[in-house]
Amino acid sequence: MSEYIFKLPDLGEGTVEAEIIEWHVHPGDVVKEGQIIVDVMTDKANIEVPAPASGRVLRTSGQPGDMVAVGTELLAIETESRTATPPPAIVSRGTPAPAVNTPPTAQPEEGVLTGQPTSDPAPAQSPVQTPAQSPVQLTVQHTSDSANREHARILASPALRRQAMEHGIDLAKIHGSGPRGRILRRDLDTLSAESSAPKPSPASGPITEEITEVKIIGVRRLIAERLQAAKREIPHFAYVEEIDITALDRLRARLNERSGHEHLTLLPFIGLALIRALQKFPQCNALHDAQNGVLRRYSSVHLGIATQTADGLKVPVIRQAERLGIDDLGQAIRTAATQARDGTASRESLSGSTFTLTSLGRLGGIVSTPVINAPEMGIVGVNKAVHRPMVIDGIVEIRLMMNLSSSFDHRFIDGFDAASMIQTMKELLEEPALLFIPS
Repeated sequence: MSEYIFKLPDLGEGTVEAEIIEWHVHPGDVVKEGQIIVDVMTDKANIEVPAPASGRVLRTSGQPGDMVAVGTELLAIETESRTATPPPAIVSRGTPAPAVNTPPTAQPEEGVLTGQPTSDPAPAQSPVQTPAQSPVQLTVQHTSDSANREHARILASPALRRQAMEHGIDLAKIHGSGPRGRILRRDLDTLSAESSAPKPSPASGPITEEITEVKIIGVRRLIAERLQAAKREIPHFAYVEEIDITALDRLRARLNERSGHEHLTLLPFIGLALIRALQKFPQCNALHDAQNGVLRRYSSVHLGIATQTADGLKVPVIRQAERLGIDDLGQAIRTAATQARDGTASRESLSGSTFTLTSLGRLGGIVSTPVINAPEMGIVGVNKAVHRPMVIDGIVEIRLMMNLSSSFDHRFIDGFDAASMIQTMKELLEEPALLFIPS
């Protein structure tokens, strides 16, 4: 018998630590080489870590939510032999973390998982490799093909999938309590307990209140940290303006009628107006490099589209959006939002925006106070469109009205410039023909 110490490996791209999301094994469990033992998350992706050797788990280090440094002991395995055959390559599916303030980066490199046995090495005459000489190679994938897309949306470990299949449980009907809705073992145990427990009658006793504690880990923790930093470090200047979009909506309906199908919403027109306004106010199309103390203004508009997904808020980016016409911009917005929601968006497409457009759709309300997507200079939020009586040239008319709610970094954008930029958008949206005249 020998003790195999497995340490958190270097996961590439300068990663120095990872967050433990969920343990799939516990002390006393017998594991097989290649079996998924733990899920960890870096600021780049979620990674399923396989066992580097077969044996009995002696101990594990860290609880879900703990940050573990690279090179720190992850778990110890008691192996039956000092030698092991080279394990197969294991492919793990990862999901990109929502990009809030990171520039475009390359795809993650392949990481090598290695362990160090504490027992003496095998005799020199033995040609068999030790576990430390035969690393487990792990590749992080950020996309899946269309055939496996529905299966991939259900986040659960292979062991839980197998257990659910044996008991005839449909995982799609379970709301996971883990990060990004991941189904944990306790979710399966809770479902089994609820199905077997007797149902109390209404008069069986007093009503008891149940309180469920949910640990903030994974993607939700990352979102919380970045939004907190944005509100703490950026003095937000808020500006709200109402827009008469009666003519714009009439134009939109006419264009859809000519094309034969409903493919243009109001969002592409608002995006086009935002792009035109940013070209007139280039100081708003910039990023703040706090480390070097500079503002980087961009000649191109890399438009971020805030998108609500099952994993939380993501911001897919439409690069060089000023080069797109209204039809192409509408298609680009639909594609970006769809890929962000179904998890097929690449990590590059989720970072590098220079200004963000956000919309709550039918939940848009009257006014909102959107949080700036640091290190950008501002964000524009779209509120709900409603018909209201308005006085036009002394006559009361029913008009389609909508508010634009905006926030700007008041350290670098004066209130006058922020208001002037939104007024430019107002002029373009209320006279939509101006959108199609070259500036």
